[in-house]
Amino acid sequence: MLEAPPVTLSATLAADEALARRRGAGERVLSLASGEIGLPVLPALRERLAAAAGRNAYGPVAGSPALRAAAAGYWARRGLETDPGLVVCGPGSKPLLFALLLAIGGDVVVPVPSWVSYAAQARLAGARPVPVPILPGQGGVPDPEALREAVGRARAAGRDTRCVVVTLPDNPTGTVAAPATVRRLAEAARELDLIVVSDEIYRDLVFDPADRTPSPAVFAPERTVVTTGLAKNLALGGWRAGVARLPEGPLGRGTRDRLVAVASQIWSSAAAPVQAAAAYAFEEPPEVVEHLAAGRRLHETVVRAVAERFTAVGAELPPVRATCYLYPDFEPLREHLGRAHGVHDSGGLTTLLAERYGVGLLPGAAFGEPERHLRVRAATGRLYGETEAERTGALSAADPLRLPWIRESLNRIDEVLGALAR
Repeated sequence: MLEAPPVTLSATLAADEALARRRGAGERVLSLASGEIGLPVLPALRERLAAAAGRNAYGPVAGSPALRAAAAGYWARRGLETDPGLVVCGPGSKPLLFALLLAIGGDVVVPVPSWVSYAAQARLAGARPVPVPILPGQGGVPDPEALREAVGRARAAGRDTRCVVVTLPDNPTGTVAAPATVRRLAEAARELDLIVVSDEIYRDLVFDPADRTPSPAVFAPERTVVTTGLAKNLALGGWRAGVARLPEGPLGRGTRDRLVAVASQIWSSAAAPVQAAAAYAFEEPPEVVEHLAAGRRLHETVVRAVAERFTAVGAELPPVRATCYLYPDFEPLREHLGRAHGVHDSGGLTTLLAERYGVGLLPGAAFGEPERHLRVRAATGRLYGETEAERTGALSAADPLRLPWIRESLNRIDEVLGALAR
């Protein structure tokens, strides 16, 4: 009997479900684990979705011409001229990434740490992840020299390593790799004949325009696939809308054809009403640009306030430059945590915080780190409010930190971290 590839429930989704059960039982909980962005839907997007509700035909596997053209325009405005014929749409960037791994084949280089699903998807595709550490403070991109060494070892052992996945900017660390690092990564990929899969779903959530590192597609255009979606920048995770940009040339066109073939067997076509709304979003009319900018300002304000609370108790933390994620390291508190709380690794730390204090975070081990490390990921996207009115208020507030529901969450973080450090 054939064995299924090993896979577990996504760590982020498992944490969400566990906290929901505790909340349902009447416990006081604070979610810093979820990747959910708790912001309201832009009214104009709701209108486009509702207006397209009658579109019930399957449509082209690669996506509607309108959405592919809008996505091509989106990338062109960011310096990547794009042929709409080399754009493929899917029900979220996550299934697109999995379909890409199936279409490319072979083993997959993943950064350490990296988003929880990259390594799991590689295993589901029948491949093996090849873990490569990042450079300090430059999450999402494997150290190019370590990449060369790891791929050399893997190939010497008979493994067929074909692609490397990068994230710009990064989840879980909230950092952005330097342009020079991305360029050296692209050079290494060319030397090693690797396809680069660049997950850029957080690209529009970089706080400072000066930190907007070029895509690997700028440095290795013939071998870089770029993916993005609307789940993060416009908080539309439940709508499931993603797009992939394939490169020009034989390699890109061949990968595009295999990707469309895989998509035809898995999802047939993305939901037509969602595609209509997504096309409007990727066209970036002024109201979409303004809504996105307001969300980015809110993320920056709140995530930096939370970062200050972690560093105040002695955790180490690189500057958060994008997204609503931060990745504090409690190594400076190791002796105290072991003596006072019996905590010696990231899993023990997150278990303690969840069970004793009702605060959900994710252990670094979920992102490929060794279990003994004391790094955890915190996400602030659920702190903006429980109701539509609160979230709308947070989005428009001149100083969201003064809002009572956000202030209450920050006070709770202060209280819990203070107890942890005592």
